[in-house]
Amino acid sequence: MLQPIERAIIAANIGINPQNDGNQIRLFLPPLTEERRRELVKKCQGEGEHSKVAIRNIRRDALEHIKKLQKNGLSEDIAKDTETNIQDLTNKFISEVDKHLSSKEKEIMFV
Repeated sequence: MLQPIERAIIAANIGINPQNDGNQIRLFLPPLTEERRRELVKKCQGEGEHSKVAIRNIRRDALEHIKKLQKNGLSEDIAKDTETNIQDLTNKFISEVDKHLSSKEKEIMFV
């Protein structure tokens, strides 16, 4: 099992080179230079953007589901209220992602 684990770590492209001695895998973490910190911040921003896209995709799916229900007899008032609630939840969770991303960036850049 060490070979697949080693290949997965290399394929993850996280800047860590594993060393396999047959019994265990050793990971040597490079020192955090300014350049490395900026790379980590970029990766965090990328993951934050992926999270926001996932949240928006969930919103889109929920809105499509509401439109289907509205065609099947759901009242327009209930549909509009639900759409507003979904948008509020979307905004809430996107702001949570932004907040966590901001705090993580400060933590990474702190020397």
